[in-house]
Amino acid sequence: MVSDVHGNARDLARAGEGADALVCLGDLILFLDYADHSRGIFPDLFGADNAGRLVALRTARRFDEARDLGRQLWSTVDGDRAAVIENAVRGQYADLFAAFPTPTYATYGNVDMPALWKEYAGPGTTVLDGEVAEIGGRTFGFVGGGLRTPMNTPFEISDEEYAAKIEALGSVDVLCTHIPPEVPELVYDTVARRFERGSRALLDAIRRTRPRYSLFGHVHQPLARRMRVGATECVNVGHFAGSGKPWVLEW
Repeated sequence: MVSDVHGNARDLARAGEGADALVCLGDLILFLDYADHSRGIFPDLFGADNAGRLVALRTARRFDEARDLGRQLWSTVDGDRAAVIENAVRGQYADLFAAFPTPTYATYGNVDMPALWKEYAGPGTTVLDGEVAEIGGRTFGFVGGGLRTPMNTPFEISDEEYAAKIEALGSVDVLCTHIPPEVPELVYDTVARRFERGSRALLDAIRRTRPRYSLFGHVHQPLARRMRVGATECVNVGHFAGSGKPWVLEW
């Protein structure tokens, strides 16, 4: 199990060694590295100093100023903004999807661009969103994306649309999502010093259907990486970009 790969194709190529399958819970793309401001699409375009300014504004929750800085910097770029970003994303996706072993089961993160995945996912990679797959005799339900935030990342959807995808899964053994259930200890990032958005619909489904596991990522440095909600073990499988190590589920 991996999540929040954020451009770490080198370690991703080894993540499935010795496993029957790899499960990826999204956020393949690295747009901006909050720890290393020299890495990602944004600093490639505008430099590490400007990346650091943007990180500082976002961390201080000065989102209007962050957007103003972004608009100012993008005004200096020749060409359509969406096309420039898509071209950079394609370069990362080519490397990342090539690193997936067979079989891989994957869903989208909030910074991913789902429309491009079908072009890069090979026959050994199954992409699921609001869908169920059987792996080793257990049912795994997958829901990708994130909920809407002031960050306005590429794949944010409404609470209602997200809840409908959760509902479509029914009862499963393992719930696989990019974002966590809305539990304070699971959504609070101790380094960013803020609560990320978790899903109330996901939490309600855990309480109602009682899966064995709820697995997710999204929060890079959570207050709690693992806790029980009723009968369900809720696990943040980790910030793979930083650790380079998968979380292993065995049965």
